[in-house]
Amino acid sequence: MAEVHAEMVANVWKVVVAEGDTVEEGDTLVILESMKMEIPVLAEDDGVVTLKVAEGDVVQEGDLIAVIG
Repeated sequence: MAEVHAEMVANVWKVVVAEGDTVEEGDTLVILESMKMEIPVLAEDDGVVTLKVAEGDVVQEGDLIAVIG
């Protein structure tokens, strides 16, 4: 099981995967927006996604974005 955390303060601009989707390492999970830059958040492992954020949420550095199990 892998936890995916935010690396910076940002807005969740777009959620690319759906709850329960199967992803592979390197797949884009969500796209964050910070200072007018789009930052893709990638899966760090293969598995089924459990999302912890929604579009429009604001995340702080270290916040849990998703769990892959």
